[in-house]
Amino acid sequence: MHVRVLGALNVDHDGVDITPSAHKPRQILSLLALNSNRVVPNAAIMEELWDDNPPRSAVTTLQTYIMQLRKSMAAAMKVPASVVAKERLVTTAGGYLLRLPPESIDLHRYEALDARGREALDANDGAEAVRLFDEALRLWQGSALVDVPPGPLLHREIVRMEEARFGTIEKRIEANLRLNRHSEMLGELRALCMEHQLHETLQAQYMICLHHCGRRDEALAAFRTLRGSLINELGLEPSVKLQRLHRAILADDPILHRTPSFFRMPAHAGAPERAKRPAPVSGEPADGERTRGKPSRRRRTQHRRRRG
Repeated sequence: MHVRVLGALNVDHDGVDITPSAHKPRQILSLLALNSNRVVPNAAIMEELWDDNPPRSAVTTLQTYIMQLRKSMAAAMKVPASVVAKERLVTTAGGYLLRLPPESIDLHRYEALDARGREALDANDGAEAVRLFDEALRLWQGSALVDVPPGPLLHREIVRMEEARFGTIEKRIEANLRLNRHSEMLGELRALCMEHQLHETLQAQYMICLHHCGRRDEALAAFRTLRGSLINELGLEPSVKLQRLHRAILADDPILHRTPSFFRMPAHAGAPERAKRPAPVSGEPADGERTRGKPSRRRRTQHRRRRG
């Protein structure tokens, strides 16, 4: 049996589609697949299906949904439902367990490729890292579980998967920049920065790409735009590392041509001892000065997670 969650939910056995059509069985199967080979308690499944307002018949209804899933699997596998109950979709004390080989779920294949890509990047093998990250991202056929209306548990899982996907995209871009593929990445980065206007790592990568393509004025304009957005929306200055990058671009620091990756830029880049520090952009406070805005704590926390 193969399960796809990186996009629309799809479950098949030897080419026979056994994806349930009803809403709640789809939720159950998605939750069990994402926790394959681990017991999912009845209470967790009922929370997913009905949040904090389960009907009086919740236990019986859940058992009915499980029976329906077993019948579909049994028909595709051409075995009795009792075999499925014993070997595949198992009842345990207080919950259910879906037994699946890890490689049968696209999420697990994606995570394995992503981990190998990060190992290659750490080993400075940019070309292999790009290959692995590209292969991992090709497994995505759209937003995670895009056609499954989620309850609270699946919602958290979807957020986790989408964050992981975004992290892979960042690392793939970093690997390409280490290979000096700045002009090739410029269009993709521009589109990503338009979509994620406060994401400092993407904006830094975009600035570096522009600088390496001989468009320093646009790189500096991108920093000014980002800084204005951070101050207006979050009451925050750009991170110290991004400010160093800004100074390095202003000074046309040679380190930028020897270090194509923002993540590897040394702390002294753009420092006064390398080149005379230019005057700040009009209206900029000194480094480290914080604007006294009052953004919500939630917005500030979300942004700190995105600084990269």
